Amino acid sequence: MNSNIQTQQTYTILYHQVFADILQNNITGEKSLHTTKAFTKGEVLCNFSGGTISSTPTYLTVQIDLNKHITLQPEFLQYCNHSCNPNCFFNTSSFEFVAVKDIAIGDELTFFYPSSEWNMTQQFACTCGSKNCLQTIKGAAYLSKEILSNYKLTDFIQSMLEKQ
Repeated sequence: MNSNIQTQQTYTILYHQVFADILQNNITGEKSLHTTKAFTKGEVLCNFSGGTISSTPTYLTVQIDLNKHITLQPEFLQYCNHSCNPNCFFNTSSFEFVAVKDIAIGDELTFFYPSSEWNMTQQFACTCGSKNCLQTIKGAAYLSKEILSNYKLTDFIQSMLEKQ
């Protein structure tokens, strides 16, 4: 079956953005961000900024310092979900959203939440399905340096690891 036809049957496009669509799964209701353009490893998908800054995390923020958490702008980036096998990374030093592997048109854009989160406010059971799935996601503070060495990490998370 044509994957485009299958995608159209499984998802509804909620919004079309510059390089990606926000899709809603017709079965689960979950929203996700899927690219409308191919990207190569290392390519910048877009720049981002902090909409609001808070001292405590929420499920919608990205951590940039010990007590500094931002909401992502452009806002559609909040639909970038977690994966233990991510294809993107939020570089919170350069404020660039970067491909960490080649990405094909239609792929879901995902990042590894502990790459930017030290101690998450809401842990969750991961269902990404990757062979290296960590099962429970709580933040980088709960993972070994060995596991974290498999991922691109923000400068903040790297500095926290150096303090251990």
